[in-house]
Amino acid sequence: MNEAPHETTDGTELESWLRRLEILHPTKIDLSLERVETVLSALGIRKPPYRVLSVAGTNGKGSSVALLECIYGHAGYRVGSYTSPHLWRFNERIRFNGAEATDAEIVEVFAEIDAARGQTTLSYFEFSTVAALLYFVRRKAEIAILEVGLGGRLDAVNAVDADLSLITSIDLDHERWLGSTREEIGAEKAGILRGGKPAVVADRDPPNSVLDHAATLSAELLRIGVDFDYRHYPDGSWDFLGQGSTIEGLPRPRLAGQVQYGNAAACLAAVEALQAELPVEERKIVAAIGAVRLPGRLQRAHVNGVEWIFDVAHNPAAAGVLAEELGCNPATGRTLAIVGLMADKNIAGVVEPLAESIDTWLVSCAESERASDPRALASALENLGSADVREVVDVASACELAASEAGAGDRVVTFGSFQIVGPAMATLGIYFPASSGEDSAKWTGA
Repeated sequence: MNEAPHETTDGTELESWLRRLEILHPTKIDLSLERVETVLSALGIRKPPYRVLSVAGTNGKGSSVALLECIYGHAGYRVGSYTSPHLWRFNERIRFNGAEATDAEIVEVFAEIDAARGQTTLSYFEFSTVAALLYFVRRKAEIAILEVGLGGRLDAVNAVDADLSLITSIDLDHERWLGSTREEIGAEKAGILRGGKPAVVADRDPPNSVLDHAATLSAELLRIGVDFDYRHYPDGSWDFLGQGSTIEGLPRPRLAGQVQYGNAAACLAAVEALQAELPVEERKIVAAIGAVRLPGRLQRAHVNGVEWIFDVAHNPAAAGVLAEELGCNPATGRTLAIVGLMADKNIAGVVEPLAESIDTWLVSCAESERASDPRALASALENLGSADVREVVDVASACELAASEAGAGDRVVTFGSFQIVGPAMATLGIYFPASSGEDSAKWTGA
């Protein structure tokens, strides 16, 4: 019998569980479905009683999950969403009807899984995924929107069949596990597709591996630029051009950045594809587009008169999007950057697109054994010709230094790992409410 952890003097019961999950399975990343399927079967939820929408992609997954959650929530459905990683607290990963699962609720499903798994071990992510799936059953969800953690084909999320799959973008990231080309990475992400089911692809130039796999499965492929699209106007409004409908005069996506038009269009294509089974009124879509929130994605806040921008860009493609946004909205003064990455990232590839946009670099280190050595980051920046590069011991110190140096007209861009952006926001007192109904006076951002 597996012994459940009890509350300890150095943290809550949930924190005790999470520490245990870190060491439960010998390998932190173990891409396989067999163990997850075994535990799901033991729990009797191998085929969950709710509709499943699975979202994979290099960038844009979190934005897409957030918008789909908001659309179906506005339409009155009982909606669960599962994302990773988190910025501040584990509870962010598992949401139901716009609110995070509580510590007690998570501990309850953890204990149920632990009792059912027998001798089968699960990684931290696998255990978390099973917990979300079980929690949604317990809450009688009608729809679960699941973000793939890594790749798709062998990701724990793929242990359940999706009623609709959405692939956002396909770029280079996690090459150690997914492959070193877009074709290889696309093949992994296409693993979430299911035969005869809608498959929305938001990448305008998808690898042949995605198209070929969709054809092999006879999936209902819906491609941006082919089967659906959008057009937007100088005032920020836009039209969705679907297969069976056009929605005109939609509001500017609340989530910032030009890329959000494509993300939103893909979400609307997904909603249109499921309209017969999960009907949504147009007015609910309009309301959701203007209401959706997601922390750490080109999020802006003003602290003591200085603009701060927070973005979890941690691969070259995402860094390129961030650089484009900074270029389109230049500061009148200097731009300072606080940055930290994981060691397995393409460090030079991430910082190079931003080299010309940043005047002062504050290189910090995330509280993670996977974190990159700040010296490696600093070296990459110096090789690119950046003159003002400083290593800072931790995120809080970097925020303090940036705040002391930034003046009127300057801005501070904090980007990279979730474990950099989240602590920086917490240091400055900027947070995301645990539920959509909470006071969000300190929430600032698109």
